[in-house]
Amino acid sequence: MGKLYYIMGKSATGKDHIYRALLKNDVPLLEPLILYTTRPMRRGETDGREYHFIDAERLEEMRKQGHVIEERVYQTVCGPWHYATVDDGSVDLAHHSYLSIGTLESFVRLRQYYGTEQVVPLYIETEDGLRLAHALQRERKQPEPNYAELCRRYLADCEDFSEEKIEAAGIGIEERIPNNDTLQGCILRVQERILEQEAGTGVL
Repeated sequence: MGKLYYIMGKSATGKDHIYRALLKNDVPLLEPLILYTTRPMRRGETDGREYHFIDAERLEEMRKQGHVIEERVYQTVCGPWHYATVDDGSVDLAHHSYLSIGTLESFVRLRQYYGTEQVVPLYIETEDGLRLAHALQRERKQPEPNYAELCRRYLADCEDFSEEKIEAAGIGIEERIPNNDTLQGCILRVQERILEQEAGTGVL
């Protein structure tokens, strides 16, 4: 059986960079599990790579068809943004391992859906001051920077990723991976964690 490796952490911890690097260079045989979202596409993103970008009507169709595994909505200053993991037939854990990215809540629901042994947490941690600096630097590169949304998300993360919720999700100290020095160092630590897990699966 393959495994689903799930990257998560607060905003601006480098999750997207780690996700892309693992798929492109370091663990090339991992398949991406791509989420669906109704939020606007950011500069540099491509539909079907970071996310499947859809509208609210399409998401409602998938709900009615019973394909939505988990879903969450964020009330942003630009309106509601939905994110969802969808059983669209692309996951075959009998023959492949996958990599995805999301929240604590989505991680818990995916474990319930696919099984505890199949879904492996990769929790990325960055010191809060450094994380805020990264978020500000990223937002400044947008065509129309939205600093109000940046602040909302930063504060919301304190609640969404509280120590109590991390522990309740079954994520121990050993599943936490620091990203406070170089990004490449963090990528190597995540890669090592995945290869340790894959050693017994026979998939990679």
